[in-house]
Amino acid sequence: MRFMTLYKSGRESDTPPSPEEMAKVGRLIEEMTRAGVLLSTDGLQPSSKGARVRISEGKLSVVDGPFAETKELISGYAIVEARSKEHAIELTKRFLEVMGEGESEVRLMHEAPAFDSASPPQTGEAKERRKAAPAGR
Repeated sequence: MRFMTLYKSGRESDTPPSPEEMAKVGRLIEEMTRAGVLLSTDGLQPSSKGARVRISEGKLSVVDGPFAETKELISGYAIVEARSKEHAIELTKRFLEVMGEGESEVRLMHEAPAFDSASPPQTGEAKERRKAAPAGR
């Protein structure tokens, strides 16, 4: 079963982890990758480089970062292959122990990915263009 964990650092600021924290996390990532339980992981840049896009009552709004509540910001994610929800929680606890603070939300993913990232979904128009294109293009 695939689970996504969303990590919130719990820090008051939008600062990245220290080199020591990154080294510890790097070792854990290597270990979990070798064990075959870590499928994907990455951190996110500070919220000052992002935006929030919202729709309410049919109206879209965009608010550029940084955002005030930095303790609630998602700082990174991991996708793990776990035997059960309890196993996914144990893997997440190991990560949090390395980080020393923060929280993670653990969410079960659907069995099959929504699409194969090697061949993104095509709209009807894009499919027709591909069919009409000469071979080798």
